[in-house]
Amino acid sequence: MSRSIVLAGCAAILLTAGLALAGAETFRPPSVPLITHDPYFSIWSAADRLTDEWPKHWTGRTQALSALVRIDGRPYRVIGPSPGAVPALNQTGLEIFPTRTAYTFRDAGIELTADFLSPLLAGDLDILSRPASYVTFTVRATDGRPHDVAIYFDASSEIAVDQTSQSVVWSRLRLDGLEALAIGTRDQPVLARKGDDLRIDWGYFYLGVPDGSGVQTRLALADVSRGAFLDGGRLPVRDETAMPRPVRDGYPVAAAAFDLGSVAAAPVSRRVILAYDDQFSIEYFFRKLRPYWRRGGWQASDLLEAANREYGALVERCRRFDTELMADLTASGGPKYALLGALSYRQSLAAHKLAADIDGTPLFFAKENFSNGCISTVDVIYPAAPMYLLFNPALVRAMLTPVFEYSRLGEWKFPFAPHDVGTYPLANGQVYGGGAKTEEDQMPVEESGNMILLAAALAKAEGTPAYALRYWDKIKTWAEYLKAKGLDPENQLCTDDFAGHLAHNANLSLKAILALRAYADLCEKTGKKAEAASFKALAGSFASQWVKMADDGDHYRLAFDKPGTWSQKYNLVWDKLLGYNLFPAEVSRKELAYYRKVQAPYGLPLDNRKEYTKLDWIFWTATMAATPGEFAGFLDPVYSWVNTTADRVPLTDWYWTNTGRKAGFQARSVVGGVLIKMLADPALAAKWAGKAGK
Repeated sequence: MSRSIVLAGCAAILLTAGLALAGAETFRPPSVPLITHDPYFSIWSAADRLTDEWPKHWTGRTQALSALVRIDGRPYRVIGPSPGAVPALNQTGLEIFPTRTAYTFRDAGIELTADFLSPLLAGDLDILSRPASYVTFTVRATDGRPHDVAIYFDASSEIAVDQTSQSVVWSRLRLDGLEALAIGTRDQPVLARKGDDLRIDWGYFYLGVPDGSGVQTRLALADVSRGAFLDGGRLPVRDETAMPRPVRDGYPVAAAAFDLGSVAAAPVSRRVILAYDDQFSIEYFFRKLRPYWRRGGWQASDLLEAANREYGALVERCRRFDTELMADLTASGGPKYALLGALSYRQSLAAHKLAADIDGTPLFFAKENFSNGCISTVDVIYPAAPMYLLFNPALVRAMLTPVFEYSRLGEWKFPFAPHDVGTYPLANGQVYGGGAKTEEDQMPVEESGNMILLAAALAKAEGTPAYALRYWDKIKTWAEYLKAKGLDPENQLCTDDFAGHLAHNANLSLKAILALRAYADLCEKTGKKAEAASFKALAGSFASQWVKMADDGDHYRLAFDKPGTWSQKYNLVWDKLLGYNLFPAEVSRKELAYYRKVQAPYGLPLDNRKEYTKLDWIFWTATMAATPGEFAGFLDPVYSWVNTTADRVPLTDWYWTNTGRKAGFQARSVVGGVLIKMLADPALAAKWAGKAGK
């Protein structure tokens, strides 16, 4: 198979919608989503072929899945590089959709598809929160002759540990309609550690295998289990009993084998369910929270039985969702945009955990993957929010609530918004910039502006300011801070904190000015007419001053006091999204025209100081484009970067535009910002918001 992967299925969907595919027939993502649910249950393939490398957790640690097939007695590899002496089945295709990844193989007279489905339907919190994915194998003969086929699949105990030195135990459960194999650590250190480069080591991983003829299941050591299938098409006679044992001592696996018998032209399918029950997900101000799907008393058995029972309905729901979303993405920004949107959708959701507060309220916690490990970081919520405003505003409420609630606690004494509420998975109070002890190294204008803008955007999406009224005391306090400090910010950090402190930051000033206009909007919607008029006039005055202070001839400056500089003014997009028209149209026209002069091979740099950029901000900037061609001018270099970067990791959002190499970060939720162009289309925004909860 060529290095570029032909997405025939995506093409079929788009062609069905009558949409052109010029330039987007091939797509080679840096890393392919397989099992994607939350920061701990997130498995990817970082190779062109599924047989080249073991699947990995997004952090890069191996979390092996293995699949083998016997065709007329001859074995082939389908997933994984081992055993090396067994040939790989010839991979011929890869399809990536918002909820599904499908690999196609053709060899030895058969076609086999391996389909990975994570039913992440953002509009349905019950389904979204369930950590259960499906791997479905479908086989058909292609040469007019029947073939004897047997399929093997296993999942490694690596999925249940942070380090392979940790010891695991295992068991099996007989459930309604399926057998479930469970693996978890012996010690079960529930929520015992916090940090970034970590994997879960509490709770239990499950392999669910539906009942059927010719089905076997085993808990065994990896080489023993795979060897037995290769030798005779069956699994070991009995489960391994020597436990607890360290994972690296034989790599215990949960395995299933399916004897399909004689397969002709009619497709034959078998599936497994991969699930993870963490039992407790988040520590929230020293209370241990259950995952949202457990809020009504569900256990792992309920999760698995529901996943098995609802398989057919979920496959159909996800197919309809994928088809509709891919068509709308293509209509919005073209086929390349659709492919990047599909990849971003699953990644963004899988960087969150949906938990339930003690009263059942949904709380949606983002993790700063390979950044600093913070939880519920405001300037991570902010770039991700467009996707959630589009598909389910309830998730935006669930993101903002932990921050608002923390800001009301006595520990937080500042007149500006906090940066975070802890280090994942412990949401017990801010840790960034010295925590809540000092103003030094905080992001006062940044986070206050973010929270007010998101509150206004949520009010627009929901058609009511009710949520903002719940936290009006904090919103008003932060608006007063921006009134005093926002026009010409002091030497502060902004969300792009890797670039360091910067005084008189013109883009940060834009955020403050638009947030003040958003506060006026909220005041008007809540009947505070006099205050609305006052802040609207203030924002207008500040906008007029900004145009003069930032002007640098054919563009606007990075900082008011630095002529000859420039930066992406991505915060300006809110003027379009919220319909304020606060700034003259000339501002965005002049900026975008200048950006085309300074764009690098792999995208628009963040500003003149370095050649690196942020993926999310490029799409925010591009959304201000006046024509499809202008938008494509910003999209095409990014698409080229995604297809060619040597860093085979889930999308990084911070990379070098001259080399295409990663500068930092990966697998973060902020790629939800890629979908902002759809949110900027009033008809699409109204359409998708109307689907939430249905």
